[in-house]
Amino acid sequence: MRVLVLIPAHNEAEQITETIESLRGQERPPDHIIVIADNCTDATAEIAQRCGVEIVGTHGNRHKKAGALNQVLDRLLPAFGPDDAIMVMDADSALDPGFIRNGVEYLATGRYAAIGGTFTGKPGGGAVGMFQRNEYARYARDVRRLQGKALVLTGTATIFRVSTLQEVVAARQEGRLPGLPHVYDVRVLTEDNELTLAILHLGFRILCPKECTLTTEVMPTWRDLARQRLRWKRGALENLVDYGWTPITRPYWGRQLLSLIGIIVITAYLSSIAFSAIWLGGIKLSPIWAAVTVIFMVERVVTVRLRGPIQMALAATIVVEMVFDVFLQFVQARAFWQAAWRKERKW
Repeated sequence: MRVLVLIPAHNEAEQITETIESLRGQERPPDHIIVIADNCTDATAEIAQRCGVEIVGTHGNRHKKAGALNQVLDRLLPAFGPDDAIMVMDADSALDPGFIRNGVEYLATGRYAAIGGTFTGKPGGGAVGMFQRNEYARYARDVRRLQGKALVLTGTATIFRVSTLQEVVAARQEGRLPGLPHVYDVRVLTEDNELTLAILHLGFRILCPKECTLTTEVMPTWRDLARQRLRWKRGALENLVDYGWTPITRPYWGRQLLSLIGIIVITAYLSSIAFSAIWLGGIKLSPIWAAVTVIFMVERVVTVRLRGPIQMALAATIVVEMVFDVFLQFVQARAFWQAAWRKERKW
């Protein structure tokens, strides 16, 4: 099984060396690495070239990551055998040493079409970075508890069987899947989520095993994080609208319903506290809300245990992490609003 790694990169001069070094340090190194320099205005291509990898520049690409990958995949897919593998990873991610070896071993069993990874956050970003690292730790814990049954093959790093990607292109061409006959649908905001749905609708299985881990960049500011999460959340909604109500999308629609319920619950919770503080002269929680508070506190502490005692103590206060939770709920509500009113899709 040959393994080709594609790294779409737009102005990633500060990160690209670490990304390539993490590939060079794999227990099972890739057979070839291509950095796709997409409309770069910095030294990304020059630095990557000094690292000894192939550089491919995009031509007239207006579709960001999805368009950049399509330009290369359209050319390369026919040249690979069905049992070969193509790995797509972000230019701001760094693989742990066993990622490719373990991923290839899972693909070699023949049971899976693609192997994704779970990730932790890189240092930096102050408080907003800390919140993201805690969030990623909780996500990785959930995936491990579900024995690798993740809902999304994230763009941080995923290894695809070539035959899977070839089948996606054929299905789009035949009208069995949305989008033009390319691997990635350039109309959507979340191309990785859409490709996951496409693969699952073709009857293939995916896995994010505990052995495939990596680190990825965190958003450095609240503004950057808000833009990223709005794109993720709205894109996920629009992907579901494109695919409709199917046996595959039902769990995803269920998560959207839970998100809507979460917005209602946290609004009611904070409104109850505000009402008590303003009109009753102090915070007096009803037994129901007191029970909700205790459950929330225990969940926050337990799920961040791997991040250490300091993060567990912060989580126990509830107030600290409530800031991040309210922020995410606000972004989710905005995503619902924009999707409902069909605001223009844009990055």
